[in-house]
Amino acid sequence: MNGTMILFHFPEKTAHGTINKFMQKFYGQDSTSGNGKYKYHRHGLLESIPHRKLLRGVLILRNEDAAKVLNFLEQYSLTLHVREVKLTSDDEKILRGTHE
Repeated sequence: MNGTMILFHFPEKTAHGTINKFMQKFYGQDSTSGNGKYKYHRHGLLESIPHRKLLRGVLILRNEDAAKVLNFLEQYSLTLHVREVKLTSDDEKILRGTHE
């Protein structure tokens, strides 16, 4: 079975605020307010898409999910590299949602 590998990174001088907003929207984030009194979770795009994160900025996805992720990533000034890859048996289990 084949999948899609996406590698992305921001240019060197990208503002930290821009990167933080991206991380919240892409990966999701647990946050607190009121000195830890209130806890809440910001939902991220990848929380609803089966994926495998290999390294920072390197993801393996099912081919059918790649377009949705790429559409999101193209909203930012990122350097993107996309390749079709042969999935290992571990990758297939993770992307199917079965962690045996």
